[in-house]
Amino acid sequence: MTWEPVIGIETHVQLKTESKMFCGCAVAFGEEPNTNVCPVCLGLPGALPVTNGRAIEWITAIGLALDCRISSTSVFHRKNYFYADLPKNYQISQYDIPVCHDGHLDVDVDGETIRVRIERAHMEEDTGKSQHVGDGGRIHQAQATLLDFNRSGVPLVEIVSRPDIHSAAQARAYAQELRAVVAELGVSDARMEEGSIRFDANVSIRPAGTSELGTKVEIKNMNSFRSLERAIDYEIGRQIAALERGKRLVQETRHWDEEAGITHTMRVKEGSSDYRYFTEPDLPPLALDAEWVEKVAATIPELPAARRSRYAEAGLDPQIAAVLSAAEPELRQLYEEAVASGADPAAAANWVTGEVTAGLRRLERSPEEAFLTGQVIAELVGMVAAGELSSSAAKEVLSGVMEGEGRPAEVAEKRDLLQISDSAELEGMVAAVLDENADAVERYRSGEAKVIGFLVGQVMKASGGKADPKLVNELLRRNLES
Repeated sequence: MTWEPVIGIETHVQLKTESKMFCGCAVAFGEEPNTNVCPVCLGLPGALPVTNGRAIEWITAIGLALDCRISSTSVFHRKNYFYADLPKNYQISQYDIPVCHDGHLDVDVDGETIRVRIERAHMEEDTGKSQHVGDGGRIHQAQATLLDFNRSGVPLVEIVSRPDIHSAAQARAYAQELRAVVAELGVSDARMEEGSIRFDANVSIRPAGTSELGTKVEIKNMNSFRSLERAIDYEIGRQIAALERGKRLVQETRHWDEEAGITHTMRVKEGSSDYRYFTEPDLPPLALDAEWVEKVAATIPELPAARRSRYAEAGLDPQIAAVLSAAEPELRQLYEEAVASGADPAAAANWVTGEVTAGLRRLERSPEEAFLTGQVIAELVGMVAAGELSSSAAKEVLSGVMEGEGRPAEVAEKRDLLQISDSAELEGMVAAVLDENADAVERYRSGEAKVIGFLVGQVMKASGGKADPKLVNELLRRNLES
């Protein structure tokens, strides 16, 4: 039987607001445990929550970027369950009236664009963090569990996709695109390694060509895009193998073990009725009027998909356009300034994504610290296009610029790297090389065309490597064929 995977992704995004969702405690990563806490986020009796307005603004921005409909009225609910890192024994979340609903995200996968529908994006608070002390770092192996409530109450946006994803590669592409959108909005650090964006996958399989959904399994603990793809691939294989052996799958939550490359059962999956949702009595409904939503919409920057499309229209190779679109903002700004200063878009993009990025990483500097501006890139690109610098010499010039030796023209002159593009000067070198290599000339004229490479090399050697190879080639052919 041929099986079809059906995958939905639940994404949790920590917002980088200054304070928590329902209290004034600071939001900070890496602080001493239990230092950013108060009666509200510790769930102490009598403490009352107050909604963080900036968080509502930012979830609205996320929803608009995902082409969601924004609810004019939205309500908070209590989601009741008990874990040690949830001090109130319930989480303030949203149930049937989220802030954002019915959107989509278009994703490019292997040259094909797929549309992943967004069911909802709702606002909630994060839980505390558990540290299991003992071998393996997992709860069933722990000798003790330490609790840090600094994260408890941090604003959290949950983005739920429809089950429109049908392979691990598509899931990875969706997660990467969604992460890029969130990062571009500037509402979160969106760092998987710090947990500020987390992806859970709901995976099921069904016979190809059928529409009924199979038994859903949720996978957690995927801390990189590679882990996400590996975990889903494994889970698809596990479910197919189980069904083909006649085993029945159960709806459950499974833990991805990165080292072993397998998933383990964590717990049987709860349904919505198990959470006993009811309206949060301590918070009034949110009222999001159209005028306010329009103001939020006006703050949304150019998003990655639109930027890639613009780059492609400018003539960039699709792969370079994708790399540049995902690059750090300061690198993209370098490219934009270079093009505005007259640089060829494709050439500028190749330099910024290639030698410039490599040089900055090597020096561990920002563009500003490495004396790079868009005008500098445009000058370098222009010198190569005009034949004043060879490609290899241009790389050396860029290195000199980044070391603070001056602008490209100054560095090229100081290091004696300017290319000889004077036809009259090169004519003499070409004539001398032809006189000294009569045998090669005769072989060329007898039809051995590849000997031209040898002659070009001789002229380049005579010029100390500074002759314009394109012009040398033209002059040689003209002389050989006259």
